[in-house]
Amino acid sequence: MTKTATFHDLEGASVYITGGGSGIGADLTDGFLAQGAKVAFIGRSDASAFVDEMEAKHGSRPLFFQGDITDTEGLQRSIAEAAEAHGPIHTLVSNAANDKRHNWKDVTSEEWDFLMSVNLKAYFFAAQAVAPMMQERGAGSIINFSSISYMMGNTGYPAYTAANGGITALTRSLARELGPDGIRVNALAPGWVLTEKQLDKWATPEGLAAHLERQCLKTHLAPQDIVDAVLFLASNTSKMMTGQCMVVDGGVVTTG
Repeated sequence: MTKTATFHDLEGASVYITGGGSGIGADLTDGFLAQGAKVAFIGRSDASAFVDEMEAKHGSRPLFFQGDITDTEGLQRSIAEAAEAHGPIHTLVSNAANDKRHNWKDVTSEEWDFLMSVNLKAYFFAAQAVAPMMQERGAGSIINFSSISYMMGNTGYPAYTAANGGITALTRSLARELGPDGIRVNALAPGWVLTEKQLDKWATPEGLAAHLERQCLKTHLAPQDIVDAVLFLASNTSKMMTGQCMVVDGGVVTTG
């Protein structure tokens, strides 16, 4: 991950990322380490090789917890252990999500509950775990990954779009709740970022061309574009931004 800007206040900062060992999450881990931050992350799959790679690249070894964010007790325990190892959490990035495609006619109650647990419930309980330590230090940044999918009214994954609308609403409420303690809470809504997963599973030449046509900027989004935005929201550079949903999508949707 290329360092396009340096945010000096992130050096030494304690950062916790959900899903920080794969996809955009891995790029986020890489990006924060490049800033000199101390990074901990949770993920379902073994990320030992990635941790070794990051240590070799940055000289700083991220702390990896193998676990499922739908296990609320395990998620919150890992956050406490990360704070014990790296100091009170400075920045929480709730990035992990499941955008599995599903037909509204076939969704079961169990599947709905699972998708909400991954895509919304875990965001709240991660914030609940970091907020007291941020309150104690009088500062902190919580960054919740949303998506432009619900703003576009996309079809094919209604539970996912419903959860992302909820993430933006949750972000605004938590910003109001926690703002008096100096804690900022913002959402980041990416457009279609061409990760390996997207290219392997869902991107087609026709779909890519149609989406690019919707963008004002005629360049496909790359993970670096999202990393830079997250670093900005984590840093004091954005110290008076809270309760916002920042869209990074090349100009597909508009806000305001």
